[in-house]
Amino acid sequence: MTLSIIAETMDFVPAFISTSSVGLTWVKPTYTIDQDPEIDVLLIPGGDGADIAYNNPRIIDYVKRTYPKLKYIASVCTGAQILAKAGILKGKKATTNKWVWAQMVAKGPGVKWQPCARWVVDGNIWTSSGVAAGIDMAHAFVTNVYKNETLADTAANILEVEIHKDPHWDPFCVIWNTTAVELPTR
Repeated sequence: MTLSIIAETMDFVPAFISTSSVGLTWVKPTYTIDQDPEIDVLLIPGGDGADIAYNNPRIIDYVKRTYPKLKYIASVCTGAQILAKAGILKGKKATTNKWVWAQMVAKGPGVKWQPCARWVVDGNIWTSSGVAAGIDMAHAFVTNVYKNETLADTAANILEVEIHKDPHWDPFCVIWNTTAVELPTR
């Protein structure tokens, strides 16, 4: 497996978007979105960077044109808004972060949003709710796609994280009352 970092330019990019550049980890991209590298899986992270990417037509276009060439596409947390804007989630089941549930589902009319799910798989599309749920989703992905639960368990043990293996285990839909949010119908 090869990990590639894809960005708009080859300039260093922060591994985490913040209002301060102090103490950030910066990474050098492997490719630009214009190079169209051959990849099997595209992972779209969430967080503040996803909000920025949502409003960047070049990134949305990259995701839209790359998706048909992929074996899988996945999003963590609010990264689902990018998949929704690119049209990839239209008519598909998906989930996203519960804390900002109303704002996220409003950005994805036509998506079959699942308000109580840690992660959702619909065909070759994997979406998770929060960041911790993204770790659970990654465990399930490696276990199911690569048929290697030993590798997934080893990674979890290195991270010292307890994995929730049930995609329907989601106490945060109750905490954030996501089932009360009216879904967009467009």
